[in-house]
Amino acid sequence: MTTATGALAEAETTEHESDDSLAEFQWRLSVAFSRARLLWKESAARIHPDLQPSGYKLLGFVARAGEANAHHLAEAFEMDKSVVSRQVRALEELGLVVSRPDADDGRQRVLAVTPAAHEALEALRADHLARMRAVLAGLTPDELAAAGKVIRCLSEL
Repeated sequence: MTTATGALAEAETTEHESDDSLAEFQWRLSVAFSRARLLWKESAARIHPDLQPSGYKLLGFVARAGEANAHHLAEAFEMDKSVVSRQVRALEELGLVVSRPDADDGRQRVLAVTPAAHEALEALRADHLARMRAVLAGLTPDELAAAGKVIRCLSEL
């Protein structure tokens, strides 16, 4: 076998192994996304039995941001404004957010989480953090940094 032929065979083997590794990674990512959807559903129910997972995600965004309006939510989640509007109305009816007129644009409403919602979200956050620590306890800081880098890359797809 010539050197060129050997190098080509080695490159094909490496490419095949890389494809297999990517396929395994893609499968694991799919499983993780499925688990995340289930966690959102469970978390929403812990906040309020009538809260939908999409409402839970919007509530979490408002809590992290301090306040937000429906336009920001629609952009952040790439959702139709009418869907966001229905979810915001549900969050208000459940007593999870309060709204006030936007000082800059009176047509907009600024949302903030209620103290009860904030307390419930903090309890969930503590629980999720404990679960994450338990699952990732065996990883080194370098491995966690590498995982974070992969997630950042995927968020740019």
